[in-house]
Amino acid sequence: MYAIVKSGGKQYRVEEDSTIVVDHIQAEVGDEVVIKDVLLINRDGETIVGTPRVHGARVVAKVVRQFKDEKVEGFTYKPKKNVARRYGHRQMLTELSVEKIEIEK
Repeated sequence: MYAIVKSGGKQYRVEEDSTIVVDHIQAEVGDEVVIKDVLLINRDGETIVGTPRVHGARVVAKVVRQFKDEKVEGFTYKPKKNVARRYGHRQMLTELSVEKIEIEK
């Protein structure tokens, strides 16, 4: 059984007992997170597609860790103006452990 969920504007394919890394979610390590944006569920060869979400479906996950991604460095300049600037960014991420996929019958 697997599901396609939406979190942070991105879509992820999740299965029970798997882990995914999503954009930062406001939760403490060990907290339970419920994702209600379930777009598709496949169980035993039967596919349920939502319009746009599957009614009554949810994915329950536990927060494993909060961390920063690798640094992305940038550089911008304006030629002939003696203007140059370096910058960096580290995106905050959340690792989730999927515990169960639930759907109302």
